[in-house]
Amino acid sequence: MQATQQRYYSPEEYLALEEAADDKSEYIDGEIFPMAGGSTNHNQIAGNFYVELSVAFKKLDYRVFMSDVRLWIPKRRIYTYPDVMVVAGEPEYYNNRTDTITNPRVIIEVLSPSTKGYDKSNKFKGYRTIPTFQEYLLIDQTRIYIEHFHKIDERRWDFRDYDESDVAIALSSVSLEISILDIYNKVNFEQVDGETTPDVGEV
Repeated sequence: MQATQQRYYSPEEYLALEEAADDKSEYIDGEIFPMAGGSTNHNQIAGNFYVELSVAFKKLDYRVFMSDVRLWIPKRRIYTYPDVMVVAGEPEYYNNRTDTITNPRVIIEVLSPSTKGYDKSNKFKGYRTIPTFQEYLLIDQTRIYIEHFHKIDERRWDFRDYDESDVAIALSSVSLEISILDIYNKVNFEQVDGETTPDVGEV
């Protein structure tokens, strides 16, 4: 069988295709990868975090963006759509495109089974090349579990994980605490036997 030659795209070609596409795709150094659709848990968690941040920062100089806003990582030639991003001050747009920013301070990803390995490894490596990036949260959508990374200096990141509902996460780079219960509000966790637990926050 004859091997199919890999097609590589320029960033400009990707952006033109993305503008015409019905569904979003990521761009990684010349390759284009369709993004999988999100679950209701995924959507609920990202929305909860967005609301909590937006309310907390209403009168502060931060901007909060959800996954319709694209991130460009020039050192890795990556276009991606983080679930939630926090920008300190004004967003810096890539090539004056108001759909693409370059200066997030905090990035939040809700983990999906098909992408959690990438989110924890190569994507995190890419994010760490962004000068303004200081804090990273990875949120499990199947149970209460959050991994929290905070930049200490150019070579060191502090790590903490959370697996209890009665605590809060303290964001260091934006001086804010968010309750685990608020993050997982109205999220249903599937049991091994296929049943679901009551909604978190509504027991």
